Amino acid sequence: MSYCHIFYEIENIDTSHTCKIVIFLAFNCFSYNLNYIYRWGYLLNFHKIKQLAYALYLTNSFGFRLKKTKDPLKKKELRLAYSKVQLNVLNIEVKVENIDKLPTQGQYLLVSNHRTVIDPLIIEIALEHTEIFGLWVSKKELYNSFFFGLFVRNAGCVLLDREKSQMGGFFADIKKGVKEGDSIFIFPEGTRNKTNAPITAFKEGSRIIALKNRLTMLPVYIKGNAAEVLKEALIDSSQKREIIIVIGDMIDYKEKGDLETLYRERFSL
Repeated sequence: MSYCHIFYEIENIDTSHTCKIVIFLAFNCFSYNLNYIYRWGYLLNFHKIKQLAYALYLTNSFGFRLKKTKDPLKKKELRLAYSKVQLNVLNIEVKVENIDKLPTQGQYLLVSNHRTVIDPLIIEIALEHTEIFGLWVSKKELYNSFFFGLFVRNAGCVLLDREKSQMGGFFADIKKGVKEGDSIFIFPEGTRNKTNAPITAFKEGSRIIALKNRLTMLPVYIKGNAAEVLKEALIDSSQKREIIIVIGDMIDYKEKGDLETLYRERFSL
């Protein structure tokens, strides 16, 4: 995509002139003609810088659009569209296994393993042909992020501030969302898994959410190391790559056993 094309797209965002300038300047900051910069432990060449810049533009563009609607189904449509565009740029295709186990409607606590920043996009695409809309449990760092902040604050999320000693406000926000008919989407590991193990230890909060709100748990598992797939796609997006997400059998909130064990059993981990 050329600079002219991107500037045209920015001009068509229905937002203030100042915001358009900010987005365009952000794009130029990311795309300034440097041969190489070092980030995340490996070299990013100019091609990768442009990919990141375009991702920044898309994230903020959709963030503005999400800000304009309160309708959950409209937000779902925008989140899905965003996911498709981002993964299309990376040339990554999502394949859903056991799709017959995926409900088309209802309220759930969706629990997933967590490998990369694109995991929410993978899950949104897996839920494309359902009416399930969920509030993502999001860390405070993402709310305040230059890259993701505008999108996260408006996409439908519940803020988790792990520095707070009292979590009453967090659980109240969850209950409010459930009362309004939303599902809750969460990564029980609490952070991205950067080990060679299929999953890392689950935090207790997920099970508490299910019990307090009597939510059936919908487990999904992103197979393989999606982080490696993403890294390879950033290096060379000309080759199509595939990420598989598996739908597991439901977990009743009253089912005995800790959530991590039940999750492992569902996917034979």
